Amino acid sequence: MKKNIVLFVLFVLPIVAYLFFASGVNSFTTLPVITPKVADFGNWKSLNGKKISLDKKITVLGFSGSNILENRGNYFNLNEKIYKRYNGFEDLQFVVLCPLGTEKEAQKIVDALSPFTDVKNWNFVFASNEEIQKFYDQLHLKEKLNQNLGTSNVYIIDKERNLRGRKDKKEYKEGYDTFHPSELSNEMLDDFKIILYEYRAALKKNHNATKQL
Repeated sequence: MKKNIVLFVLFVLPIVAYLFFASGVNSFTTLPVITPKVADFGNWKSLNGKKISLDKKITVLGFSGSNILENRGNYFNLNEKIYKRYNGFEDLQFVVLCPLGTEKEAQKIVDALSPFTDVKNWNFVFASNEEIQKFYDQLHLKEKLNQNLGTSNVYIIDKERNLRGRKDKKEYKEGYDTFHPSELSNEMLDDFKIILYEYRAALKKNHNATKQL
């Protein structure tokens, strides 16, 4: 009997503990709404000319600012840590809102990513400075855009156009800093899994689960 207990402690218990922590504590919670029902995009042009909407899509949203090439490392971080892992989901899109006049710079980012990434879900959308500021203001975030109308943060918006994040005072988080790969690999990845879990559970409940989610 004692031998069995010792074997359990030495071998089984560590495996159970690992599986629990590897799955993430947040996997069993929900991700709060920071800003409900944000406005959809205007009639803005994207690089490939298609209309981009927040409706019925899980969106990772960024704001490039006018100095987009100076911050290209942030997009590579996001691409490696989040995009490439979940790019197969048809209900997911990555959208970067850029000032008009930065189309060539945005295309250079896409061209740099394309040799080793399927870039079909990278969407760079262009609007005037005033439109970008107005759109950002209605998100009601604590952080402000910088003087170039950009931020290194990206935001998670669900299919109902709710901006999601963490409301707890000790770990309040409305966006995820792409400058820090560790933040993408930890906080953002944990929270992103929650969103996907919610939709998988809803689809399963409605008996129409798909490979997309």
